Amino acid sequence: MILDTNGLSAWFDGDPSIIRVLSNQPMLALPVIVLGEYQYGLHGSRLRTILEPRLFQLERLLRVLDITRETAKAYATVRSELKRTGKLIPANDAWIAALAIEHGMPVLSRDTHFDHVPGLKRVGW
Repeated sequence: MILDTNGLSAWFDGDPSIIRVLSNQPMLALPVIVLGEYQYGLHGSRLRTILEPRLFQLERLLRVLDITRETAKAYATVRSELKRTGKLIPANDAWIAALAIEHGMPVLSRDTHFDHVPGLKRVGW
């Protein structure tokens, strides 16, 4: 399962609902895009000194998904299909969706716009 930024935040917040969902997953992955979004959020956070080390530790424990040429192809397909249907989503989420499709994994997110991406399964909590 791929973590979206709001899933990562909920996990770090100790949300019991998301912890139940995560406990049943054989593998968790973290898109490099989510790392960037979360690190950006930490720049202005008063909890930076607490959360930054936790994020660094998590990077070592989870599979980090980098952008590749295959991801770029999947991204182009996702964006084209969403444009065709008139249901565009934020660009960073299109990259996350492309990684999920490329790796055949669902996305853990509260963002329902992922539901518009053909071939993508979103798991909420």
